[in-house]
Amino acid sequence: MTFGAQQYLYALILLPALIVFIRWAAGRRAAAVSRIGDPTLVERLSMAVNYRTRRWRVILWFVGITLIILSLARPQWGSEVEIVEQRGVQVMVALDVSRSMLAEDMKPTRLDRAKLEISDMMSRLNGDEIGIVLFSGASFIQFPLTFDYATARTYLQHANTNVITRQGTVIAEAIDTAMAGFSEQRATQKVIVIMTDGENHEGDPIGVARQAVEDGAIIYTVGFGSAQGEPIPEYDEQGSVTGFREDGQGNVVLSQLDETTLQQIARAGGGRYFRASERDAIEALVAEIESLQDESFQSEFSRTRIERFQIFLLAGVISLVLGEMMSDRLSIPLRRRRTIVTEAVGNV
Repeated sequence: MTFGAQQYLYALILLPALIVFIRWAAGRRAAAVSRIGDPTLVERLSMAVNYRTRRWRVILWFVGITLIILSLARPQWGSEVEIVEQRGVQVMVALDVSRSMLAEDMKPTRLDRAKLEISDMMSRLNGDEIGIVLFSGASFIQFPLTFDYATARTYLQHANTNVITRQGTVIAEAIDTAMAGFSEQRATQKVIVIMTDGENHEGDPIGVARQAVEDGAIIYTVGFGSAQGEPIPEYDEQGSVTGFREDGQGNVVLSQLDETTLQQIARAGGGRYFRASERDAIEALVAEIESLQDESFQSEFSRTRIERFQIFLLAGVISLVLGEMMSDRLSIPLRRRRTIVTEAVGNV
């Protein structure tokens, strides 16, 4: 037998203290009665008390409280098999963590805004697995496909430009890494969501996107930044801005949103391009993803333990009710009670 809420079992520690208190109270009651005086008088006046029933009443209360505590701990034994069917799609989010994502044309930064949008997307998804790929000059799976959005958010919060030392932006490699993160055992739609400013430094992301479509994936792109461009801040060890990134000639580098490349990648990947600065962009993206939920995602056999708390709860309640129904007084006719009292007073 196991318990689903073992913390309630600690309450059983109080039961010995309850026994001590009951015995102490009984001793106090006996001492108070003995102070009345004449033992014969006390005996006669106590003839109507059913001490046996009183003891059984206390025992039933004790048993009832014990059983109710056990029911709160949710005792379980035996198991049953359930078929759990989940519907949805597999979503791999590729997040750009290159230094250009530190530009502040989207507040607080492009990267922070992207993380907020991903978190918002998680809150809107319904029954979909989600994984996270981080990329700049290289890429890796930060978090594999999961239904545990809370843990995924925790990992997402730690995404920053220092997790990958190689600088640059390799969208093509990010797509390949995302494809490797999908489960091939599940006949379901694969979705890649690329969140970046679109600056690509090597590889052929359009060609890789076409290959991903042939392998059963759909690619959506979300662009962060502005077409006018924004300087990339440089930070010291304390996190303070010390200046802006410059090229070899000493000119400040402006990072621009490359919408053309992102539109081409989305088109080649069979999906759509969304501009993050537009209102309800993520809501529209999630609507696109939800429209793909047409077939069964996963059927699993789930073995769960059978809850048996009802037995203990019912037995505990019955014990308490029986205890309350038991009278600790003997049934003595009224005439006989008057005679006993008269004789007792006369003896005084």
